[in-house]
Amino acid sequence: MPNDAIAALIRRYYDGCTDGDLAELEATLHPDVVHWFLAPNVGSAPVRGRDHLARYWRKVTRMIEARWVVDHVLASKDEAVIEWTMFWRPQGSAERVATRGAEWFVLRDGLIAEIRSYYQQRPETTELDGFPYADRGYSVPGRETHV
Repeated sequence: MPNDAIAALIRRYYDGCTDGDLAELEATLHPDVVHWFLAPNVGSAPVRGRDHLARYWRKVTRMIEARWVVDHVLASKDEAVIEWTMFWRPQGSAERVATRGAEWFVLRDGLIAEIRSYYQQRPETTELDGFPYADRGYSVPGRETHV
């Protein structure tokens, strides 16, 4: 699969996560997809299967008003690694926070077959200490899209 097509597939997946759109998510996921999370994390057990993962993200989006932005994608043949930002609202908070993470994707048959997530979701913003996110073109509060 060409690198630009992989990047487009991953961005489409995250758009589906943000919208909670089951059809959009299912169109990007292999039927046997597995999504792994770092432990400890809410829902840290792997989520298995296209339908289950799509419903999982729809539920998460509704619960925390999540919006994902893919900041960087490096792709090659049937794998990709990304950096992303999720802007969300912790329960009872008026302010959105940014959770930043990285993920490794494995593709099969042109669809996402495996996701390995590397992040910790906390009620405060999680960022690299002192990293110049805005200066480097990352999404930041008020500019929640990839530049």
